[in-house]
Amino acid sequence: MKHHPLAFPAVLLLLSACRAAEGPSAAPAASPEPAAAAPRPEWAIAIHGGAGTIARDKPPAEVKEYRDALTAALRKGSQVLAAGGTALDAVEAVVVMMEDDAHFNAGKGAVYTREGRHELDASIMDGRNRAAGAVGAVRTVRHPILLARGVMERSPHVFLVEEGAEAFADTLGLERVENSWFDTERRRRELDEELAKEARGEGEWQQHGTVGAVALDREGHLAAATSTGGRTAKRFGRIGDTPVIGAGTWADDATCAVSGTGKGEQFLRHTVAVRISDVMAYRGASLQEAAEEVVHRVLARGDGGVIAVGHDGSIAMVYNSDGMFRGAADSGGRFEVAIWER
Repeated sequence: MKHHPLAFPAVLLLLSACRAAEGPSAAPAASPEPAAAAPRPEWAIAIHGGAGTIARDKPPAEVKEYRDALTAALRKGSQVLAAGGTALDAVEAVVVMMEDDAHFNAGKGAVYTREGRHELDASIMDGRNRAAGAVGAVRTVRHPILLARGVMERSPHVFLVEEGAEAFADTLGLERVENSWFDTERRRRELDEELAKEARGEGEWQQHGTVGAVALDREGHLAAATSTGGRTAKRFGRIGDTPVIGAGTWADDATCAVSGTGKGEQFLRHTVAVRISDVMAYRGASLQEAAEEVVHRVLARGDGGVIAVGHDGSIAMVYNSDGMFRGAADSGGRFEVAIWER
């Protein structure tokens, strides 16, 4: 069958006329632009003042005291970072301030051992090269975190304890005080209550306390610091996770900086701080994902929590206890403190 030579041109003209009558054709839908990644904060910091059984029925005035103390410490660390200070200087400044605040279980206000004295632990870590310093069971050094940094920067060692640590404090010119300088009436009452509980054969003491800070500075370096008086009525020279690198404290520029607080024996058994870093490094998890996995799936309910800052400036504050005294700030304007709020 033969087609008329004008058939196809006529059909094309007819289609063109119809399209013209319909109006201009719609432009192809544009592909959505990928969402721009949020810029990394120039600096970031998180702090904690302990986790555990924190009564929600505290008098409002007492709650305000804790919030004010956290706010002051967070502001101090933020000012160091905003002025271009190092992450190490920021976390040290925060912990020194909290060691002098009797609201927290570190330095002044530390809990009592079973024998009625104070034995303090602390550690600090530099994310640039994993340099670290730690001290355990010191009794007369006003600021154990300064001694820990001295061990890191001015000795060939990582961990010093008891009399040896205190003798090294003298070579650094650090302030020494009588052990009674750390006394507070509140901690004495807690010791008496704990000993009475033991005498009645009741369960373990549930209140946990530590202070810590983690930070990212403008140069992209991370640091972590942690300090504690340990557990009420501890005995036999007990040392918990706080001064043990990888358990209560960790910092690595490639991943994150972590400071833990809670049941030290559990943090030791599970090497909590470095495990969070490893989940990020080997599984590609975000900081929040890694912290939640370790705190909620590795630790048991009530064991405590962590604060962490990632190499990208992200902040995680995760806990499985009743509460955690905590705060976070960054160069983007974030500034918050909390106790129970999730």
